[in-house]
Amino acid sequence: KNRSKYLSNTSPFCYGEYVLYKGKSLFNLSEAQLIDSFQDFLRDLDTLTYGSYFCELIDICTEEKESSRELFEELVKSLFLMKNKVVDIEILARAFELKVLKYTGYALNFNHCVECGRKIETSNYISLQSLGGICNYCNKINGIGVTYATYNILKYIYEAPLEKLYRLSVDTETKKDIYKILNTIINQNYLKKPKSLQILNYIKEE
Repeated sequence: KNRSKYLSNTSPFCYGEYVLYKGKSLFNLSEAQLIDSFQDFLRDLDTLTYGSYFCELIDICTEEKESSRELFEELVKSLFLMKNKVVDIEILARAFELKVLKYTGYALNFNHCVECGRKIETSNYISLQSLGGICNYCNKINGIGVTYATYNILKYIYEAPLEKLYRLSVDTETKKDIYKILNTIINQNYLKKPKSLQILNYIKEE
């Protein structure tokens, strides 16, 4: 009975203020004040899947009991942006992935060549090993070639606050290219691979 009174405040996606106390082996919930349940996500496959994906990424990239206020704030911001449908959901996902990489030690460098350190405005190659752009004077190995437009969009998504992404319009092929790049980086740097988007991507390819 004691647990059931908090059930509606602890459903998936619920955002609120919670008071916990530590038991012998687990933390127990003693108070809960709901701020937003985001339960509308459950009625739409896209928002349900992407919301699950954002939460899965947080789970994959952080250790148990590890605290990251920056990541938490970016997650909550992403959920509100998705709820209000003000940003392209695929672009929001790519931006969130970049935030996760940044705050967990895998920040990408789009302003300097990751091989020689030379300042660059743009590039047509991203090193998957050194995580950033390669200038025209360095060997382009251990990475993937991209169009200058794709590089510039990635750079903008990386640097812009999430709430500014509503200004961005990206074509389907560029979205696919950016997804492949970030998916590769995520899969090669974390022990677990996220699975939430697999079913949605399969359905969309049918």
